[in-house]
Amino acid sequence: MCGICGELRFDGAAPDLAAIARMSEQLARRGPDDAGTYQDGPLAFGHRRLSIIDLSAAAHQPMVDTALQLALVFNGTIYNYRELQDELRALGYTFFSDGDSEVILKAYHAWGEACVQRFIGMFAFAIWDQRTSQLFLARDRFGVKPLFLNQTDQRLRFASSLPALLAGGGVDTTLDAVALHHHFTLHTVVPAPRTVLKGVRKLPPASTMLLGPSGSISQRVYWTLDATRPDQPWSEDDWLAATRTALGRAVERRRLAADVPVGVLLSGGLDSSLLVGLLAEQVADLRTFSIGFEDVGEGSEKADEFEFSDQIAQHFHTRHQQYSIPNEEVMRRLPEAVAAMTEPMVSHDVIAFNLLSERVSQDVKVVLSGQGADEVFGGYFWYPKMQAAQGSALERFSQHYFDRDHGEYLQMISPAFQVGDVTSQLIAGELGKPNADTFLDQVWRLDATTLIVDDPVKRVDNMPMAWGLEVRVPFLDHELVELAAHMPPELKLKEGGKFPLKALARGLIPDAVIDRPKGYFPVPALKYVRGPFLELMRGILMSPACLKRGLYQRAYVDKLLADPEAPENFTRINGSKLWHLALLEWWLQLHVDTVDLKAD
Repeated sequence: MCGICGELRFDGAAPDLAAIARMSEQLARRGPDDAGTYQDGPLAFGHRRLSIIDLSAAAHQPMVDTALQLALVFNGTIYNYRELQDELRALGYTFFSDGDSEVILKAYHAWGEACVQRFIGMFAFAIWDQRTSQLFLARDRFGVKPLFLNQTDQRLRFASSLPALLAGGGVDTTLDAVALHHHFTLHTVVPAPRTVLKGVRKLPPASTMLLGPSGSISQRVYWTLDATRPDQPWSEDDWLAATRTALGRAVERRRLAADVPVGVLLSGGLDSSLLVGLLAEQVADLRTFSIGFEDVGEGSEKADEFEFSDQIAQHFHTRHQQYSIPNEEVMRRLPEAVAAMTEPMVSHDVIAFNLLSERVSQDVKVVLSGQGADEVFGGYFWYPKMQAAQGSALERFSQHYFDRDHGEYLQMISPAFQVGDVTSQLIAGELGKPNADTFLDQVWRLDATTLIVDDPVKRVDNMPMAWGLEVRVPFLDHELVELAAHMPPELKLKEGGKFPLKALARGLIPDAVIDRPKGYFPVPALKYVRGPFLELMRGILMSPACLKRGLYQRAYVDKLLADPEAPENFTRINGSKLWHLALLEWWLQLHVDTVDLKAD
């Protein structure tokens, strides 16, 4: 797990090593253990290392294989690297290190662009082929590892974060009107390849890109998710047995690949509790970590799930650490969390992950998280509502998911940034793709391959890596997701959702944890739009920078400020509309307004 960056020139000029240094410095917190650079002709790489597998200097990056004439920068983990190592040795390859990075180099030499189809893991990497002067970029199937791009006629730059590209300079920071529509409709999700800035794009998940020395680009999708039923129907017992095997493999054999201790982020919910149960016999002295927040007063929503996480920690005798965060610290640390966001993310979970990651990183470098289970196994409350709704696939989805309809969006956004209903067009196209048997199969495929990438998955990379902490997500093992995508919807929705996981958990973890109502991470200081939080947002939205940017229509802002806790001023799923507006403006002020746009 690391931070990577690079530049490839198309114009015959030498790469800008000063820009590489600035980008690398911006990525330093992702990889505090080592740093390196590499240059060959028109290509330069930068790397920041978080040492997880093969802690020796032999695994230093950028990694150069002089015999194969290949160079690599890599962020992530290839969980099946040992098996691939054996396969490559059988083909005659020898290794000078004992980690997964060199396996990528050898695999690329042996199998070319198709090597990515053999990798089980989370990854974003770049390989420079000295023989052909070609640059190969790749990203994992679910986009767990980010890869941002900035391209001009003269060169292409890439980095593990958007702010790193800004630090390199020469980026068009004009706001992308289409991306803004997605951002404000899909809970701040902006699907690849777009970002809110015109000059920055993302390599889509499950994609590769091959760049030639003159700027030619070949982009390919190497994996798609099939959501159809098996030819021969399976019994419920068949599905549960297959799920038990796939999840066990994802957790026990794959996500433990590390030369450092591995812990678990234990929320107290079913998903993370099940991970602890599966790992308890595999890992001696298993470490678990939980976070909670201060209540806002008598009669308010309970702001922690310690009641349930304590049961799991005691049941499995884990070495458990519990952190309770006062509201004062939430507000005091909020600017730091927004500054760490590689893209604007509105969920309160982002703040929680930032504060939790800081503390956990003092004890371990690697943790497992239950992210993805709800999207893959049908755990959210809106899925049954969508199932029962009438109308087209788009209508059934949008009325239970979109933060605001297009009409309200036009009332909110200034005319200079208005576009057609591009998000409805995008979602209708995604839902309508072939190889999904039912409407809910379409929805879950969309969630797993598109929406989850730029919301919960992004936050479990972004915030922990700001503290040099690697988070692994077993429920997004691609073989497990493929299995779940073939399941009948009624099996997933049985007993209130996530039935296969509940069935596996029976007898392994306490029933009280399995049968509890689903919790949503409460951060009371940010949930209630009042007091210091309201004044913070008011200050941002009335600031000279915001007024000058002219992104929002003032009548809409004034309406939200006049009665921020009115029911119509909250979204269906993700909270305060006022926070949505303030968060983007704040992020722009921290990341874009302060950028020194250095020339190439």
